[in-house]
Amino acid sequence: MINYSLASSTWDDREYSAIQRVIESDMFSMGKEVAQYEKDFAEFFGSKYALMVSSGSTANLLMIAALFFTKNASLKLKRGDEIIVPAVSWSTTYFPLQQYGLKVKFVDIDRSTLNMDLEKLEAAITDKTRAILSVNLLGNPNDYSRMHEIIADRNIFILEDNCESMGATIEGKQAGTFGVMGTYSSFFSHHIATMEGGCVVTDDEELYHILLCIRAHGWTRNLPKFNKVTGEKSDNHFEESFKFVLPGYNVRPLEMSGALGIEQLKKLPSFINMRRKNAEVFQDLFADHPFIDIQKETGKSSWFGFSLILKENAPYKRADLVKMLTENGIECRPIVTGNFLKNKEVLEYFDYDISGTFEAAEYIDEHGLFVGNHQNDIASQIKLLAKVICY
Repeated sequence: MINYSLASSTWDDREYSAIQRVIESDMFSMGKEVAQYEKDFAEFFGSKYALMVSSGSTANLLMIAALFFTKNASLKLKRGDEIIVPAVSWSTTYFPLQQYGLKVKFVDIDRSTLNMDLEKLEAAITDKTRAILSVNLLGNPNDYSRMHEIIADRNIFILEDNCESMGATIEGKQAGTFGVMGTYSSFFSHHIATMEGGCVVTDDEELYHILLCIRAHGWTRNLPKFNKVTGEKSDNHFEESFKFVLPGYNVRPLEMSGALGIEQLKKLPSFINMRRKNAEVFQDLFADHPFIDIQKETGKSSWFGFSLILKENAPYKRADLVKMLTENGIECRPIVTGNFLKNKEVLEYFDYDISGTFEAAEYIDEHGLFVGNHQNDIASQIKLLAKVICY
């Protein structure tokens, strides 16, 4: 039996050597390896600043938190401010919004792209809207040209959860860099793997300094001498090492994760290239399928995975499809959380609203799933997938 897993290891001797380098240094907490990775990451994605954290989830947390501490009135958030999100994403896209007391407004997705339905987004915007948290789902970037047209001349800004779409581009620009801040994940099943890990990118120096501060306890230790949080630090290192100025966290990455990231980032172009080659095989087999819909690409997707959505005329239900795939060694999962609005228990803790109807989110929640894509050639597994689904 061919094994078609959701993900596979991206490591070789270079990653293990990087781990050994950290072991030999006897320095395991965040240090020079993390700093070098951040420099490489910012350069690769064309952003002024990059901050590594412990996960994509904590990247989202810091992204939202930083907006409560900025002095920039056009970006500053306060409790009760309205932020628009798609109804399909991962849970920790939404949880920081609840944790900071924001009013969360859900809108439906587009059934073709699986990203936010931009017509419904436009209809959802009111004078209360302060920000849009866009999510690039399964490797597919949003249409940011259209999104910027929608918010033109309004006091609204864009944030990006790009945790599933590292390496995707639209109009030659990297996904994750179209908003005020963007987040990335480097968990095992994602485009690169640093054990656990995430990044926040921004071109805003003040936000970057806030992120530096709240990543580690809210202290001043990691801030430059001249910074946009405290102004100028004193030269008394003893006092500055335990001076706290913002309510922060400890979401620092390990030095091993930084060392792994340095090596993984070098491989990312080839990883993305192979994912796109696998996607060509997938598209050739499924683009005109009689009872399966697949994700419509916006820009150049980095193809995190391959969605399969049963059409209305499908000869079986999703449970039957899951059973067939599982019996043939093909791992599959729901499309992220499906329609997040079904999670009534956790939504009791939210201040939220809904805009319009949610036909697409509800449909993919009932009829959709996804299978994995890899950084190596999986043409044979994709062909098996097509054979299993054939009816």
